[in-house]
Amino acid sequence: MQKLLFLFLLTGIFSCTLTEERAEDDILLATVHSKSLYISDMPGMFPEGTSAEDSVMIIDNYVRRWVRDAVLMHEAEQNVPQDLNIDKLVRDYRASLIRHNYEEYLVTEMLDSVITEVELEDFYEKSKEQFQLEAAVMRCLFLKIPTGHPDSEQVRRWWEGGTEQDMRFLRTWSSANAKVSYLNDSLWYKVAEIAAYLPKGTLNEDNVVAKRDFRQKDGEHDYYFKMLELVKRQEIPPLSYVEGQARKYILHRRQTKLLQEVKDRMFETEMSNNNVRVYKYE
Repeated sequence: MQKLLFLFLLTGIFSCTLTEERAEDDILLATVHSKSLYISDMPGMFPEGTSAEDSVMIIDNYVRRWVRDAVLMHEAEQNVPQDLNIDKLVRDYRASLIRHNYEEYLVTEMLDSVITEVELEDFYEKSKEQFQLEAAVMRCLFLKIPTGHPDSEQVRRWWEGGTEQDMRFLRTWSSANAKVSYLNDSLWYKVAEIAAYLPKGTLNEDNVVAKRDFRQKDGEHDYYFKMLELVKRQEIPPLSYVEGQARKYILHRRQTKLLQEVKDRMFETEMSNNNVRVYKYE
């Protein structure tokens, strides 16, 4: 089979397209009961420049998957429950796809995605209990650099200086030299996220308050850590930490309201045009 496919590739017949009637030179690759797989059933599977050897491998892999899927499909067809209405399932699924696609179109065209700071803060104040933390989070500064780096002493001076200029120099240096750097004092991180970059047991939710500012080495790296603010587990985080989630909630609520309003308008229009009739029944 592989030699045959190899010759087939060399002659360039893969460029032919699938038609309703099989070409005489089409190659049968596999059969499972009444189902057949031909080479022409694989358009677009072979990028330009694909070697004969790679094409054979692509075909072999595809055939293996196809055969297994076809075997499973045959067994499934033989065991369809008598009360399973396939046609109804297909109609329902088609209707669901069409409805979902149209709702996405409506949202894209009509949804106002602008969220003001006032709206965001109002939502947060009314809903912040739902954002209760499952793990402690903090704002912090963290740096992990190779031990013995030629700039180590300068890094220490910038870190200890802590001025705006020092931090600007440190961020620039870290972007090119640090193994890990978190030097944006406005961002929030889970304690466990930062602890993962330190030697095991160095930092955790239980000791983070006591170890809020330290430097240490482990032979390979120098670590710099300074906690700026901490919110413990089961407490309410600040808006800046949950802003992304809050925006998603607001947009989802808008989307639900928009779609309901559109459906209501459509219903009223069709009712007024006598295109909807509801019949009484006993």
